Amino acid sequence: MRYLIFTLALFCTIAIKAQEDDYVNEAVLTYEDRIYQNNIAAVRFHIMGADLSYPIIDITDGRLLLTFDDLDGDAKNYYYTIVHCDRNWKPTEDLTDMDYIDGFTEEEIDNFEYSENTLQQYVNYKLMLPNEDMRWKISGNYLLIVYGDEGREQPYITRRFVVVEPKVRILAEVTRAFDAGKMETHQEVDFIIDHKGFKIPNPKQEITAVVMQNGDWNRTVDKIEPLFIKPDRLEFDYQGKVMFPALREFRYLDLRSFRYRTDKVKNIYETQNLFEVELIGERVRAQTPYLFERDMNGNFIVQNVHEDDHDIESDYAMVTFYLSKKFPYENGSVYVVGKMTDNVPWEEFRMTYNERIKAYETTGLLKQGFYNYLFAYVPDGTKDMNFEDLEGSDHEAENDYTVLVYFQSFSDRYDRVIGVVTVNSIGE
Repeated sequence: MRYLIFTLALFCTIAIKAQEDDYVNEAVLTYEDRIYQNNIAAVRFHIMGADLSYPIIDITDGRLLLTFDDLDGDAKNYYYTIVHCDRNWKPTEDLTDMDYIDGFTEEEIDNFEYSENTLQQYVNYKLMLPNEDMRWKISGNYLLIVYGDEGREQPYITRRFVVVEPKVRILAEVTRAFDAGKMETHQEVDFIIDHKGFKIPNPKQEITAVVMQNGDWNRTVDKIEPLFIKPDRLEFDYQGKVMFPALREFRYLDLRSFRYRTDKVKNIYETQNLFEVELIGERVRAQTPYLFERDMNGNFIVQNVHEDDHDIESDYAMVTFYLSKKFPYENGSVYVVGKMTDNVPWEEFRMTYNERIKAYETTGLLKQGFYNYLFAYVPDGTKDMNFEDLEGSDHEAENDYTVLVYFQSFSDRYDRVIGVVTVNSIGE
């Protein structure tokens, strides 16, 4: 049972964090999406009622929902707080808690339920923001911190989110890359800020923008300043600057049932303590023709097609992935990466090469649901994820791009977020 819990470091929301991995350090708070303790799994954070949404919310409307499981199976005391950050995701130095929090500055998460009829016992926790105990006062970047009785110095979960006060209108479009050498593999984002009715005296000093691909803070172009300044209009029509590898559609895995095999599942076994799922081997896609498949742009959902309450009636399984490759990399490793791994290479999802079957393989714990993921090559001694070598990249691929506009005037003490828009590369 101890082995089951430890290996849980699984996918992004299945979140068991690797102690050996540079991305996971249970003792150090970082201002990014991260899971710090190995009993935490299935972390999701989105707008209520929209499971695949990004945690970006209007200052006057809507709520965010955080859910996670504690795999120890017994209820614990978990607390939360929020921290206002600047546009570079550093704590805003000129603000106190009371400047941006209305209500208590920290509170307990008291909404929890025990799992029902599952081999893997767990406790599911839920937190809604804002709530009657804690609300934000101002726009900007925020970090949600979840911690236990040990205090904030030993966090369990951190999650980024953005609160927007809509003051400007953003017009954005996705095009093929201007660079001739990248026209077939990259996408470019051009956008205009219409700020009629909102004064921006010094756009070059007061305005910057960030463009993010598929809600992934690890894949952004930031510190983008206006290129052309016109009356009530700022243009960001750079050529070759706001550019991203388009990659391919994400691979998918359907684990919504352990009673029958879906098209990517080879075998399902039920042991005394948990389910085991063996997947059909995948192949490198880099040299294959592009094929469009509708996906969730790297995200995942928790779902059990046989039960009504997905959060507490969905079980876990140890899932084995395979990637066929004639020869292994000599100076790097291959990882399974997706929102389920916080979009970074977790040690638990590092694949090892099996010479006998000529394939990379790894096994990790996942909760029932539907998952998107990619295979990434990471050279030794770096954190750089190379997706193109294994997945390929095609300018026709479908991707979301989110544009965030930050504003700080001479009199402001913090970075405000005054506009946001998400556009799709194929117009969806």
